[in-house]
Amino acid sequence: MYRIEISPAAGRDLDKLKGRISRRDFEYLRESLNGLAQQPRPQGVRKIKGLENAYRIRVGSFRIVYDIYDDLLLILILQVSRRNEATYRR
Repeated sequence: MYRIEISPAAGRDLDKLKGRISRRDFEYLRESLNGLAQQPRPQGVRKIKGLENAYRIRVGSFRIVYDIYDDLLLILILQVSRRNEATYRR
């Protein structure tokens, strides 16, 4: 089982989201974060190109970006954000 750590930036992201989204959505997001401890590469995970350990998953209308360190059994949550129309705009 992996240990989950949340970066300061991701902690701020979660604090902002907690006040802006429904409690049910926030609990679903939190359960998904905790689920990474048992399954760090769940169905639908995408490797982020150009970064050695970085992955992203979509959880409802949110995106979680995280690093996996298999040798340390560690998952470091880097960013949690809401997906929107500007997500894929270049």
